[in-house]
Amino acid sequence: MEDWTQTLGTVPLLFIASGGVALILFLIIVVRLHAFVVLVLVSLLTAAIAGIPAEHIVPAMLDGFGSTLASVALVVSFGAILGRLLEASGGARVIAVRMVAVFGQKRAALALGASSLIMGIPMFADAGIVVMIPIVFAVARRMGGRSLLLYGISSAAAFSIMHVLVPPHPGPVMASEFFGANIGLVLVFGLLIALPVWYVSGYLWARLVNARYPMVIPTLFGALDDDQPQTPPRVGWVIFILVLPMMLILLNTGFDTLSSAGVVDDDTTWVKIVMVIGASPVALLISVLVAILVLGKFRGESGSALEKLVDGAFGPVASVILITGAGGMFGGVLRSSGIGDALYASLDGLGLPVVIAAYVISVALRVAQGSATVAIATTGGLLGTAVSAGNFNEIELVCIVLAAAAGSRFASHVNDSAFWLVGNLLKMDVKTTLKTWTVQSTIESLLSFAAVLLIYTISGGF
Repeated sequence: MEDWTQTLGTVPLLFIASGGVALILFLIIVVRLHAFVVLVLVSLLTAAIAGIPAEHIVPAMLDGFGSTLASVALVVSFGAILGRLLEASGGARVIAVRMVAVFGQKRAALALGASSLIMGIPMFADAGIVVMIPIVFAVARRMGGRSLLLYGISSAAAFSIMHVLVPPHPGPVMASEFFGANIGLVLVFGLLIALPVWYVSGYLWARLVNARYPMVIPTLFGALDDDQPQTPPRVGWVIFILVLPMMLILLNTGFDTLSSAGVVDDDTTWVKIVMVIGASPVALLISVLVAILVLGKFRGESGSALEKLVDGAFGPVASVILITGAGGMFGGVLRSSGIGDALYASLDGLGLPVVIAAYVISVALRVAQGSATVAIATTGGLLGTAVSAGNFNEIELVCIVLAAAAGSRFASHVNDSAFWLVGNLLKMDVKTTLKTWTVQSTIESLLSFAAVLLIYTISGGF
């Protein structure tokens, strides 16, 4: 749109942005429209009200939608396939049993939490919780049968933390795309933050609430072995498959850093090949192919059955991918209309650092409408231009990504599907779920953001 210049001032543009966000929340929360439809509709209205010429409105929408999906869809889809193969093959149970054996019965809750952290790398939180809960129940019964929250909350919190902070999950992937952060560095720092945050907000918190609300293990799923494969994969192969994409992505990041430092020549053919292999979509594709062989064909799965198994991974993530793309559309419209520049000027005038603004905006959106995906998508759209204009270094960009991701986990309550999922699976009433799960998510969010601010300060951001 080189032939068009925005004539509206900062205040009207900020009112348009605020109105767009308010309309998104109203349509999702009150009218109960699907987030994908709402984001597309509000993108259209925002573009028109902001004065974008009619002939440029649809191209601006499609550009934001397509550019976001170009990077996010592959990563999220391959991550979902890995999670599905792990679930169906019995790899989840193998990991849990081995971790309990390593840690011992007295540390069974710690072992289950560690297992959930490992499986939480490729698995979506909701799917991981559903897969892990039967294992949690079985182990808890063997430990006496009255420590439901100790095992259940610590495991569910592990999946939640990994889902929010660590690629290839959609939140950090999407925020990395919006803010131009290196996804490999996001992975490294996300893991560094996730582990101690889980120990405090997941494991230690679970011990506290378990003492306050002792609950008997329900028989929701029946026997653990009812639906488990007779020939599960070996634990070594499962761990290798889980670690493989992470190592390949880190390989890319390492060579990129070495290239920037002048240690290696990025024009060398072998360096280019290594960096292509370590690119997130390629790394996950390689990992998926290995998983299909090891968790599928080598275990006797036929071609059609394996195809259906992989196909079943796409249904649960289709909505996430579309919402992500629509969030990118909304962000693209905000950038094209000049609203992003106006917001950056406003924040700069107030002296509010972008890393704090990312967290505050994400928290407000999360609490209001419940969806972490919508919270991050909208935050990215609002702050994308501000971040681009801020001349941040790579570590600061990672911190901004993780700040938005941390905010999207704040106060899981009745408008969040995970609230009902965890509460129902653990047989808690709403009041108990609010006292345990909602508080847990709030502690998790605050601790994550505190760690982000520490890293941001050390990197010279303040």
